[in-house]
Amino acid sequence: MAVTIKSAREIELMREAGRILEKVHEEMEKAVRPGISTKDIDLLGEELIRSFGCIPSFLGYNGYPASICVSVNDEVVHGIPDKHHIIQEGDIVSLDAGVIYKGYQSDAARTHAVGEISQEARQLIDVTKQSFFEGIKYARAGHHLHEISAAIADYAESFGYGVVRDLVGHGIGKEMHEDPQIPNFRQKRRGILLQPGMTLAIEPMINAGRYDVAWLDDDWTVVTDDGSLSAHYENTVLITDGDPEIFTLSK
Repeated sequence: MAVTIKSAREIELMREAGRILEKVHEEMEKAVRPGISTKDIDLLGEELIRSFGCIPSFLGYNGYPASICVSVNDEVVHGIPDKHHIIQEGDIVSLDAGVIYKGYQSDAARTHAVGEISQEARQLIDVTKQSFFEGIKYARAGHHLHEISAAIADYAESFGYGVVRDLVGHGIGKEMHEDPQIPNFRQKRRGILLQPGMTLAIEPMINAGRYDVAWLDDDWTVVTDDGSLSAHYENTVLITDGDPEIFTLSK
Protein backbone atom coordinates (compact mmCIF):
# COMPACT_ATOMS: atom_id res chain seq x y z
CA MET A 1 0.00 0.00 0.00
CA ALA A 2 1.48 3.32 -1.09
CA VAL A 3 -0.15 6.09 0.95
CA THR A 4 1.06 9.49 -0.22
CA ILE A 5 2.11 12.24 2.18
CA LYS A 6 1.19 15.58 0.65
CA SER A 7 3.59 18.50 0.47
CA ALA A 8 2.66 21.98 1.72
CA ARG A 9 1.93 23.04 -1.87
CA GLU A 10 -0.26 20.00 -2.52
CA ILE A 11 -2.15 20.61 0.71
CA GLU A 12 -2.82 24.19 -0.29
CA LEU A 13 -4.19 23.13 -3.68
CA MET A 14 -6.39 20.47 -2.06
CA ARG A 15 -7.56 23.00 0.52
CA GLU A 16 -8.74 25.27 -2.31
CA ALA A 17 -10.37 22.32 -4.13
CA GLY A 18 -12.25 21.60 -0.91
CA ARG A 19 -13.29 25.21 -0.40
CA ILE A 20 -14.73 25.31 -3.91
CA LEU A 21 -16.56 22.01 -3.48
CA GLU A 22 -18.16 23.25 -0.27
CA LYS A 23 -19.55 26.23 -2.18
CA VAL A 24 -20.86 23.94 -4.92
CA HIS A 25 -22.66 21.81 -2.33
CA GLU A 26 -24.16 24.88 -0.67
CA GLU A 27 -25.65 26.03 -3.97
CA MET A 28 -26.91 22.57 -4.93
CA GLU A 29 -28.63 22.21 -1.57
CA LYS A 30 -30.67 25.36 -2.31
CA ALA A 31 -31.88 23.74 -5.55
CA VAL A 32 -33.11 20.49 -3.98
CA ARG A 33 -36.89 20.87 -3.89
CA PRO A 34 -40.01 19.05 -5.09
CA GLY A 35 -40.42 19.16 -8.87
CA ILE A 36 -36.77 19.41 -9.87
CA SER A 37 -35.26 16.52 -11.82
CA THR A 38 -32.09 14.76 -10.77
CA LYS A 39 -30.64 15.81 -14.15
CA ASP A 40 -31.32 19.46 -13.35
CA ILE A 41 -29.27 19.08 -10.17
CA ASP A 42 -26.44 17.51 -12.17
CA LEU A 43 -26.44 20.30 -14.75
CA LEU A 44 -26.39 22.93 -12.01
CA GLY A 45 -23.54 21.17 -10.24
CA GLU A 46 -21.43 20.94 -13.38
CA GLU A 47 -22.07 24.60 -14.22
CA LEU A 48 -21.00 25.62 -10.71
CA ILE A 49 -17.85 23.50 -10.78
CA ARG A 50 -16.77 24.91 -14.12
CA SER A 51 -17.58 28.47 -13.00
CA PHE A 52 -14.77 28.12 -10.45
CA GLY A 53 -12.36 27.03 -13.16
CA CYS A 54 -12.47 23.43 -12.00
CA ILE A 55 -13.17 20.10 -13.69
CA PRO A 56 -15.92 17.74 -12.43
CA SER A 57 -14.08 14.72 -11.00
CA PHE A 58 -16.83 12.24 -11.76
CA LEU A 59 -17.72 13.07 -15.37
CA GLY A 60 -16.35 10.24 -17.49
CA TYR A 61 -14.66 8.58 -14.50
CA ASN A 62 -14.61 4.89 -15.45
CA GLY A 63 -17.41 5.81 -17.85
CA TYR A 64 -19.71 7.52 -15.33
CA PRO A 65 -22.01 9.73 -17.46
CA ALA A 66 -22.59 12.72 -15.16
CA SER A 67 -20.86 15.26 -12.93
CA ILE A 68 -22.95 14.75 -9.79
CA CYS A 69 -24.08 11.43 -8.31
CA VAL A 70 -27.72 11.97 -7.31
CA SER A 71 -29.12 9.11 -5.20
CA VAL A 72 -32.70 9.17 -3.94
CA ASN A 73 -34.27 7.28 -0.99
CA ASP A 74 -33.11 3.64 -1.26
CA GLU A 75 -30.29 4.55 -3.65
CA VAL A 76 -27.07 4.39 -1.66
CA VAL A 77 -24.59 5.97 -4.07
CA HIS A 78 -23.77 6.54 -7.75
CA GLY A 79 -27.32 7.34 -8.84
CA ILE A 80 -27.26 8.50 -12.47
CA PRO A 81 -29.13 11.78 -13.00
CA ASP A 82 -32.17 11.54 -15.28
CA LYS A 83 -34.48 14.25 -16.59
CA HIS A 84 -37.44 11.92 -15.94
CA HIS A 85 -36.56 11.31 -12.27
CA ILE A 86 -38.44 14.08 -10.48
CA ILE A 87 -37.73 14.82 -6.82
CA GLN A 88 -40.82 14.52 -4.60
CA GLU A 89 -41.85 15.97 -1.26
CA GLY A 90 -40.66 13.60 1.47
CA ASP A 91 -37.69 12.22 -0.48
CA ILE A 92 -34.15 12.17 0.81
CA VAL A 93 -31.50 13.01 -1.79
CA SER A 94 -27.79 12.24 -1.54
CA LEU A 95 -25.48 14.42 -3.62
CA ASP A 96 -21.91 13.21 -4.13
CA ALA A 97 -19.52 15.48 -6.02
CA GLY A 98 -15.84 16.03 -6.65
CA VAL A 99 -13.78 18.78 -8.21
CA ILE A 100 -10.30 18.89 -9.74
CA TYR A 101 -8.47 22.14 -9.05
CA LYS A 102 -5.07 22.52 -10.71
CA GLY A 103 -4.69 18.75 -10.80
CA TYR A 104 -5.81 18.03 -7.23
CA GLN A 105 -9.06 16.51 -6.09
CA SER A 106 -11.69 17.04 -3.41
CA ASP A 107 -14.65 14.78 -2.72
CA ALA A 108 -17.72 15.33 -0.52
CA ALA A 109 -21.30 14.07 -0.14
CA ARG A 110 -24.41 15.30 1.66
CA THR A 111 -27.90 13.87 2.13
CA HIS A 112 -30.76 16.39 2.05
CA ALA A 113 -34.39 16.32 3.09
CA VAL A 114 -36.96 17.38 0.50
CA GLY A 115 -39.64 19.32 2.33
CA GLU A 116 -41.23 17.45 5.22
CA ILE A 117 -39.70 14.02 5.71
CA SER A 118 -40.45 11.19 8.11
CA GLN A 119 -38.92 11.09 11.56
CA GLU A 120 -37.19 7.85 10.52
CA ALA A 121 -35.58 9.57 7.53
CA ARG A 122 -34.49 12.58 9.58
CA GLN A 123 -32.84 10.39 12.19
CA LEU A 124 -31.01 8.40 9.50
CA ILE A 125 -29.59 11.58 7.94
CA ASP A 126 -28.54 12.95 11.33
CA VAL A 127 -26.95 9.70 12.53
CA THR A 128 -25.06 9.24 9.27
CA LYS A 129 -23.60 12.73 9.54
CA GLN A 130 -22.73 12.30 13.21
CA SER A 131 -21.07 8.94 12.51
CA PHE A 132 -18.56 10.82 10.35
CA PHE A 133 -17.74 13.13 13.25
CA GLU A 134 -17.45 10.17 15.62
CA GLY A 135 -14.96 8.64 13.18
CA ILE A 136 -12.76 11.69 12.75
CA LYS A 137 -12.15 11.90 16.47
CA TYR A 138 -9.52 9.29 15.60
CA ALA A 139 -8.31 10.97 12.38
CA ARG A 140 -5.14 12.16 14.07
CA ALA A 141 -1.46 11.39 13.73
CA GLY A 142 -0.55 8.50 16.02
CA HIS A 143 -3.90 6.76 15.72
CA HIS A 144 -4.56 3.83 13.40
CA LEU A 145 -6.81 3.99 10.36
CA HIS A 146 -9.29 1.38 11.51
CA GLU A 147 -10.02 3.27 14.72
CA ILE A 148 -11.95 5.62 12.40
CA SER A 149 -13.80 2.63 10.93
CA ALA A 150 -14.74 1.22 14.32
CA ALA A 151 -16.01 4.55 15.67
CA ILE A 152 -18.26 5.09 12.63
CA ALA A 153 -19.67 1.58 12.88
CA ASP A 154 -20.20 1.56 16.62
CA TYR A 155 -22.17 4.79 16.49
CA ALA A 156 -24.36 3.91 13.48
CA GLU A 157 -24.99 0.35 14.61
CA SER A 158 -26.08 1.53 18.05
CA PHE A 159 -29.21 2.82 16.26
CA GLY A 160 -29.81 -0.54 14.61
CA TYR A 161 -28.65 0.67 11.21
CA GLY A 162 -26.75 -1.30 8.56
CA VAL A 163 -23.28 0.01 7.68
CA VAL A 164 -22.58 -0.63 3.99
CA ARG A 165 -19.68 -3.04 3.51
CA ASP A 166 -19.40 -3.22 -0.29
CA LEU A 167 -18.25 0.40 -0.59
CA VAL A 168 -15.64 2.26 1.44
CA GLY A 169 -13.84 5.58 1.78
CA HIS A 170 -10.42 6.19 0.26
CA GLY A 171 -7.28 8.21 0.10
CA ILE A 172 -7.41 11.19 -2.27
CA GLY A 173 -4.97 13.58 -3.92
CA LYS A 174 -3.98 13.80 -7.57
CA GLU A 175 -6.26 10.79 -8.07
CA MET A 176 -9.84 10.48 -6.88
CA HIS A 177 -9.18 7.07 -5.35
CA GLU A 178 -5.81 6.50 -3.72
CA ASP A 179 -4.63 4.21 -0.93
CA PRO A 180 -5.73 3.52 1.73
CA GLN A 181 -9.23 2.10 1.59
CA ILE A 182 -11.26 3.30 4.59
CA PRO A 183 -14.00 0.89 5.68
CA ASN A 184 -16.92 2.24 7.71
CA PHE A 185 -17.21 -1.02 9.66
CA ARG A 186 -15.05 -2.71 12.30
CA GLN A 187 -11.88 -4.47 11.15
CA LYS A 188 -9.81 -7.21 12.75
CA ARG A 189 -6.57 -5.35 12.06
CA ARG A 190 -5.61 -1.90 13.29
CA GLY A 191 -4.77 -0.56 9.85
CA ILE A 192 -1.97 1.83 9.00
CA LEU A 193 -0.58 4.39 11.42
CA LEU A 194 -1.91 7.83 10.50
CA GLN A 195 0.68 10.49 9.71
CA PRO A 196 0.52 14.25 9.09
CA GLY A 197 0.01 15.04 5.41
CA MET A 198 -2.26 12.10 4.64
CA THR A 199 -5.48 13.13 2.88
CA LEU A 200 -8.55 10.94 3.23
CA ALA A 201 -12.10 10.90 1.89
CA ILE A 202 -14.09 9.54 4.82
CA GLU A 203 -17.66 8.66 3.83
CA PRO A 204 -20.14 6.72 5.95
CA MET A 205 -22.91 5.10 3.87
CA ILE A 206 -25.61 4.00 6.27
CA ASN A 207 -28.82 2.05 5.62
CA ALA A 208 -31.95 2.20 7.76
CA GLY A 209 -32.23 -1.59 7.33
CA ARG A 210 -29.63 -4.25 6.58
CA TYR A 211 -26.21 -3.41 5.20
CA ASP A 212 -26.68 -5.50 2.04
CA VAL A 213 -26.72 -3.64 -1.28
CA ALA A 214 -27.35 -4.43 -4.95
CA TRP A 215 -26.40 -2.86 -8.26
CA LEU A 216 -29.03 -1.83 -10.80
CA ASP A 217 -28.79 -2.80 -14.46
CA ASP A 218 -27.06 0.51 -15.28
CA ASP A 219 -24.01 -0.97 -13.47
CA TRP A 220 -23.66 2.19 -11.41
CA THR A 221 -26.63 2.83 -9.13
CA VAL A 222 -26.24 1.04 -5.79
CA VAL A 223 -29.47 0.41 -3.84
CA THR A 224 -30.32 -1.14 -0.50
CA ASP A 225 -31.16 -4.79 -0.95
CA ASP A 226 -34.17 -4.57 1.36
CA GLY A 227 -35.54 -1.30 -0.06
CA SER A 228 -34.78 0.68 3.10
CA LEU A 229 -33.61 4.28 3.03
CA SER A 230 -29.91 5.10 2.81
CA ALA A 231 -27.89 8.22 3.67
CA HIS A 232 -24.35 9.33 2.76
CA TYR A 233 -22.04 11.90 4.32
CA GLU A 234 -18.47 12.55 3.17
CA ASN A 235 -15.66 15.05 3.52
CA THR A 236 -12.05 15.33 2.39
CA VAL A 237 -9.86 15.38 5.50
CA LEU A 238 -6.21 16.23 6.19
CA ILE A 239 -4.35 14.41 8.96
CA THR A 240 -2.27 16.82 11.06
CA ASP A 241 -0.31 16.70 14.31
CA GLY A 242 -3.50 17.88 16.04
CA ASP A 243 -7.15 18.03 15.05
CA PRO A 244 -7.91 16.96 11.48
CA GLU A 245 -8.62 19.69 8.95
CA ILE A 246 -11.80 19.21 6.93
CA PHE A 247 -11.16 20.75 3.51
CA THR A 248 -14.79 20.52 2.39
CA LEU A 249 -16.40 21.94 5.54
CA SER A 250 -15.57 25.36 6.95
CA LYS A 251 -18.36 25.68 9.53
